[in-house]
Parts: sequence; C-alpha cells; structure tokens
Amino acid sequence: MKKHNFSAGPCILPQEVFEKSAEALLNFNNSGLSIIEISHRSKDFVAVMEDTRKLALELLGLTDKGYQVVFLQGGASMEFLRIPYNFLKSKAAYLNTGTWANNAMKEAKAFGETIEVASSKNENYNHIPKGFEIPTDADYFHCTSNNTIYGTQMKSFPETNVPVICDMSSDIFSRTLDFSKFDVIYAGAQKNMGAAGVTMIVVKESLLNQTGREIPNILNYAKHIEKESMYNTPAVFAVYTCYLTLKWLKNIGGIEAIEKVNEAKAELLYNEIDRNPLFVGTAATADRSNMNATFLLKDEAHKELFDQMWKDAGINGLNGHRSVGGYRASMYNALPLESVEVLVNVMKELEKAVN
Repeated sequence: MKKHNFSAGPCILPQEVFEKSAEALLNFNNSGLSIIEISHRSKDFVAVMEDTRKLALELLGLTDKGYQVVFLQGGASMEFLRIPYNFLKSKAAYLNTGTWANNAMKEAKAFGETIEVASSKNENYNHIPKGFEIPTDADYFHCTSNNTIYGTQMKSFPETNVPVICDMSSDIFSRTLDFSKFDVIYAGAQKNMGAAGVTMIVVKESLLNQTGREIPNILNYAKHIEKESMYNTPAVFAVYTCYLTLKWLKNIGGIEAIEKVNEAKAELLYNEIDRNPLFVGTAATADRSNMNATFLLKDEAHKELFDQMWKDAGINGLNGHRSVGGYRASMYNALPLESVEVLVNVMKELEKAVN
C-alpha cells in the first residue's frame, strides 16, 4: 500500500519525479549511463543545471531582475555560516522564531555583532513576534519564513530599507509572495524542491563583494555564481530531482496553483484539530503554518490507540520533532489532499472509539 507520507523532510515528492528519477538512475537521456555516473560537466547535465536555475528564477518571478541562483551542498545549515561570511560587515539583525533561526544567529556571531530584534523562545516558539524594530544601520535582516519544528509561519514580512535575507527551506515555492522584496533566499531542497543533498540560494547580485573580507572560494557566493554552480562537483542526482520537481510545478500552473491546494489541505486539517475535542493545536492560530501542522492529544491515554490507527491507515511520519513531541503533519506541495482526508478521518474515528 502506498503510504500517506507526512514526513517533515526528506519528504514526499511528486510521483512522476520518483518515476523519472528512477528511469534516470538506470539510463539517463538514453545515454546508456546512469545519472549518478555521468560527468557533471557533460553536455546533458550542464543543460539540467542551466534549466534548473532558469526554472527557479522563473517560478519566483525574478528573471531579469538582477538575481542569480546557485545550487550548492551543505544544507541550509551551511548557509547559516556562508550568509554572514558574504554579507556581514559589522552587525546584522535576526528574528528568532525557532531552532534553525536560533542556529543561524549563533553562526553569525563569529563575523560581527548580532542583534536579536525579537524572539518567541520563551513561549516555546509558539508564535511569530510582531511589532519589532530593525536597526537601520544593520547590514541585513535575517528571518525564517516557516518553522518546521514548531508549526509557525510568517504571514507577512517587515518593510525595511535593510537587505532582507530569508531561510525558506520549508515553504519555498508553496505560496505567492513578492520575492523581489528579498535580497537573498535560501532553501534546502528536501521539502518542496527535490532530494536531500543540495541547497538553492537566490542572491541579488548588487549585494555581493561588499564586506571587504577575503572569502575562501568554496564559501564565496560570487565564485559559485561565476562557475555556474560548478566550482566543485555538484550533487548531480539531487539537482536533477529539483529540475524534475520544478518542471512539475510549472506544468501544474506554478506557485499560484499549488498555493490553492496547500490552503485547502491546511484548512481541512486545522478545522478538524479545532473541532475534535481530543486534539489541540500548539501554534498560535494567526501564525499557523500551511506546511507543518503541529498538534497534541489532550489526553495521552489515547496515544497508543491513535498511533496504531494512523499507522494502520498507511500514514507515515506523523510524530512530532523529537525536541517537542506530539504530532506534526507536514503537508508539502506534493502531498495530495486525499492524504489529509485520510488523516482527518482517522482523527474522527478516534473520537468515536473513545466516546
């Protein structure tokens, strides 16, 4: 039975991406070679890299707007370091909304002063802080658009003259935004974009080479842009899955189309969490994530039964992050509405079983 995969990442991808990736593992472009054994400088793969970069900018509405995109290794956690190395001259402002935002801020401290403009840490990151001020002399403002562990999402972004840098690892390509308001966007691939092993970084070119700092080539965005993501051997298979996923997204109507599906999935599940007396959501209602719904059983005595019921229904990956417990339903782009319907039905059946 095909599983209903609510895993937080690596996670579900479109079925056609699985199928085409599997074909390419055996015979890529009828070359008689596997995608994982061809040269990254071969004509076939260079074309994949170029098309993937073009697709990313096209879907974000950033073509011919002064942005460059690279696909690099190291995960978003590497960008926690690479961001300040490339852009922090004296001080940077950080919004602390979760574990990964906190980790990004810690890494930046090695390169200059970091100012925490606001934090929800004392409330277990259950909301997005509002009404904070960003220092006008900061080199940049850093935020995390969606907090996978805690199920919160920024529904709006501050207006500021300071460059805005955003970690969109867990909601990239999931909703319509004016992406030109961001000077740097970075995102690990393994949620809405492709297989684990590659990170997309979108950079406004005018921000590069402004720190006066000598940056090692492997950490220098300008060098990776110059070499078109080929400074060192890229994660060939992971980039290929990004290419297939972005093609799929474009073919179904782009971000605007998938946003409607994502809103329908989130509405269905949150309505059940709020209606069902056995469950309670953990994130502030106004800040609930459309990607990661976090919730608890009000009575842990029902846990064994509920866990068995959702597993019997073919549901996978519903347990909350190890640091917070409870449950987390990750509803990334490729998760069908039908999977959410299955989960909601299980929640309703649990209510009937215990009453």
